[in-house]
Amino acid sequence: MANTENHHDVLFVPKPPDAPEFTWRAVLVGLLVAAVIGGSYPYVVLKLGFGPNISVVSAFFGYILLGIIAGIGGLFSRGSFGSNRWQNNMVQAAGTAAGQTAFLCVLMAAFDMLEMEPGLGFTFHLTPLQSFLWLTTAGILGVLLAVPMRRHFVVDEKLTYADGVAAGETLIVLDSQGPQAARSTASMLAGLVVSAVTMLCTQKYIQVILEGLRRLLAHVVTGLRAATWGNLASTQGLFRDMLPINFNRFSKITGVGLTMSWLNLGSGMIVGMRINANMVAGLLLSWVVAPPLLARYGVISTANLHKTDILLWVMWPATGVLVAGGLAALFLRWRIMVKTFKGLTGAQVESSDFPLTWVGIGVVLSTVALIAVQSLGLRLAVWQTLVAVVCTLPLMLVGLRVLGETNWGPISTLSNLMQGVFGFIAPGSVQANMVASGVTGTVASESEGIMQVYKTGQMIGSSPRYLTYMNLLAIPVGAAAVAVMYPLLRNTWGIGGDTGLQSPISQRWVGFAILLSKGVSTLHPSAMWALLIGAGLGIVFTGLEQNRKIRTWVPSPTGLGIGMLVPAGAVATMFLGGVVEWTWRKLHPDSAEKYVIPVASGFIAGEALVAVILPILIAVKVLQP
Repeated sequence: MANTENHHDVLFVPKPPDAPEFTWRAVLVGLLVAAVIGGSYPYVVLKLGFGPNISVVSAFFGYILLGIIAGIGGLFSRGSFGSNRWQNNMVQAAGTAAGQTAFLCVLMAAFDMLEMEPGLGFTFHLTPLQSFLWLTTAGILGVLLAVPMRRHFVVDEKLTYADGVAAGETLIVLDSQGPQAARSTASMLAGLVVSAVTMLCTQKYIQVILEGLRRLLAHVVTGLRAATWGNLASTQGLFRDMLPINFNRFSKITGVGLTMSWLNLGSGMIVGMRINANMVAGLLLSWVVAPPLLARYGVISTANLHKTDILLWVMWPATGVLVAGGLAALFLRWRIMVKTFKGLTGAQVESSDFPLTWVGIGVVLSTVALIAVQSLGLRLAVWQTLVAVVCTLPLMLVGLRVLGETNWGPISTLSNLMQGVFGFIAPGSVQANMVASGVTGTVASESEGIMQVYKTGQMIGSSPRYLTYMNLLAIPVGAAAVAVMYPLLRNTWGIGGDTGLQSPISQRWVGFAILLSKGVSTLHPSAMWALLIGAGLGIVFTGLEQNRKIRTWVPSPTGLGIGMLVPAGAVATMFLGGVVEWTWRKLHPDSAEKYVIPVASGFIAGEALVAVILPILIAVKVLQP
C-alpha cells in the first residue's frame, strides 16, 4: 500500500434507497477487474517490492468498464442502464481483494528463490493448483476474521485508512457525471497508452521496426552519449582513488541510475515525497556507500562480484530498520492495542452487515480447508496450521490498527514475526517456516484490503454485506490469476538475480528462513552488527516520529528499509515521480488534485498490462521467447 502524509476531511453521504448497488453488471465487471488486477499486479509487486494503491486504480477501471457496458446496454434498452458510485464500489472492492491476493506472489517467488539457494537442499515447488488453493483458503479466512472488526475500527474508532478514503473520493468524482469525470478518465487512458507503448519499445519484438529509426539517429545518440560520459568521467576521477573496484563496472553491477519505466514514475507520484526521499537515502546507503566499503574490507569479493552479493549483506541492516521500526510502533501503541482487544467484546452488527453466524461457520470451514491444503499439499502438520492461525489473529488486529493510523500495512513485518515464532516451534524446518509465515501474510493482506474497502463504503453509504460478498467472490478469481500468471512472469522475466524481477520482499523472506535454519554463524559477523545498528536506528526513528512537530524531518524506517532493498534504478525513477508530483501541486494545485492520481494510475497500468500480455502471447506461441 502506498504511504502518504495526506489528511482528509471525510464527508459521509448516505445512499438513496432506490440506488442500484449489488447488480449483475457490478458483479461481472468486478470479477473481470479482479482477473485483470490479479494477473497484472504481481509484475508491479515483484518489480517494485511493494504495491501502490490498487484501490484507486480499480475504481478507474470499474468506471471505464461500467460506462462501456452502460453505453452498450443503452443501445438496446430505453430504461435506465447507467452505473453509479455504489456499483463502482463493488468493482473497486473486487479489484482491491484481487490485488491483496496478488501481492502474495512474493510467497511463490520466495519458494523459487529457496530452490535456487545452493547447499540448502530445499526442493519443494509450489504448483499452480497448490498456489490457488492456498491463497484462496487463507484469503477467505482473512476476510472473515476481519468482518466483525469493521464497526470497531471504522465506525467507533474512526481510523483513517487513507487509501480507502482516496478511493472513496475517486468514486465520488467519477460519479459526478460531469466533464471533469470524462477528463480524469481520458488522462488515465493517455497515461496508460504512453506507458504501454514505452514498455513495448523496450522489447525485442518491436526492435526490428525501430531499427531503421535507430540507425537514422545513431550519430546523434552517439554524440549525446559521448558528451554525457565525458561529464561522468570527470566525476569518476574524484572517486577513483577511494574505490577498490572499477567505477564503471561498479555502477553497472549496482544498477544506480534511472530506468525507462513509467510504472516506477507513476508509483513515485502516488507514494509522496517524504517516503520517496527516504527511499533515495536508503538507495545511497545500499548501492553507493556500502559496496565500496564492503569490498575494501573484504566482506564481499570483487573477483566475481554480482548484485546479489551486495543485496545479501545490505538486506540485514534494512531488515533491522523495518522490523524494529514496526515493532517499536506497536510497542508505543500498547494502550491502543489493549483497547483493540477489549473492543472485541463490544463489536455490534448492523442489519446491513455480514451476519456473525455466517462468519463463525465460514471461519471454521475455511480453517478446515486450510488445514487440508497445508497438510496434504504443503507438508505442514495439522497442529502447526492451528498454531499459525491462532498466532495470526492478534497479529492481524495489530496490522489493522497500524494500517488505519499510518496507511502502512505491515504485512511482511508480521510475516517475519511468524517466521521467528516457527523458528522456535519447528527449528531447522524451512518448509514449516515459510508456510506458516505465508498464512500470516495472506490473512493480514486480505484483512487490510477489506477494511479499506469498508472505509470507502462508509463514505458513500454502501452496504458492508455486499462489499463482503464481492471480496469473497473476488479472492478465488485473484488467486487463479496469480497462480496462472506468476509462472509465466517467472519464465519470461526471471526471478531474482541481477536482471530478473528481484522481489526484495521475497529475498528478505528467504534470508530470514535461511538464517533460522542454519543459524547466525553462517553470516559474516559484520552483517549481524549491521542488523543491530539498523534495529537501533529503526527504534530511534520510530520514537521520534511520534512527535508530529518534527515528523516530517525524521527519517522513515519504512522508506529507508524499502529503499535499501528495492532496485536502485526503480527508486531513483520513483523519486523523479515524486518530484513531478510535488512540482505539479506547487505550480498548479487545482489540476494536480484532479489529475495526479488518474495519470499515475495509467502509468502503472500500462506497463503492467504489457508485461502480462507478452508472456501470454509467448505461452500460446504467438511470439517466440
